Amino acid sequence: MTGIFGRIRVMSCDRLPIAFLVYNLTPPVGRKPSLLSFKEVVTVFHEFGHSLQHMLTKQDESLVAGIQGIELDAAEFSSQFMEKWCYHKNIFKGIAKHYEIGKSLHEFSCFNFLDTYSLLGSIERLNQIRFAMVDLELHSNYVPGGSESIFDFYRRVSKGTHVVPLLPGDRSLCSCLHIFEGSYAAGYYSYKWSEVMSADAFSAFEEAGLNQEEDEIMKGAMKAMGPKFRDTILDLGGGKAPKEVSPIDEHTTSLLVEAESQPRQQQ
Repeated sequence: MTGIFGRIRVMSCDRLPIAFLVYNLTPPVGRKPSLLSFKEVVTVFHEFGHSLQHMLTKQDESLVAGIQGIELDAAEFSSQFMEKWCYHKNIFKGIAKHYEIGKSLHEFSCFNFLDTYSLLGSIERLNQIRFAMVDLELHSNYVPGGSESIFDFYRRVSKGTHVVPLLPGDRSLCSCLHIFEGSYAAGYYSYKWSEVMSADAFSAFEEAGLNQEEDEIMKGAMKAMGPKFRDTILDLGGGKAPKEVSPIDEHTTSLLVEAESQPRQQQ
């Protein structure tokens, strides 16, 4: 997701946010439409989460509107929150359909697929932790041109996170572009920390009744959670510290769960 313009309302300037999404997805073949893999669907939801936060903000100062000014700890909050919908049975059943006849996957097949997709999930978490550790160490303790090559450094720092030992010629570090880019250099850890906060926010939806039958979901507390999420996570942008918006321990009050009752300005 890339933002073209951010929201700003200062003096005579009144500009609404604009963003665009560009994906490298499976193209259509012949007369068949583009049939996305589940991983591609998750990517679409992820980037759409960023765009929602960019476009639904109500912050008038551009430096803290939408995705601007958000502390790195929560930079991936909204995107990882949106990913979680892909793994919910009702959402998955709604998008996992035969492209010609529109028939959904059998419920048993849905559960099997989701269970299979989460298989060995701990290894993926180890990968994320590994890159976060290496990222911080590279930007604090690595000495370019020193006695240790960058790949030997990577091998030493990440030793405790490999289930299978690295091959002698392993160069997987080169594939993690985020840790060498300006926006996430020494900040790759934010993916896991944002995941903690997004899981907390998603659990608020589950506690409100997300796992009920479809005809019950849009009633009562569950129906109220959407506006609460909009008015906090998506609205506040960088205008309020993430720890004040989503609880990260038992002593923190969540604005998502206990959203303040305030009149909203018109878009």
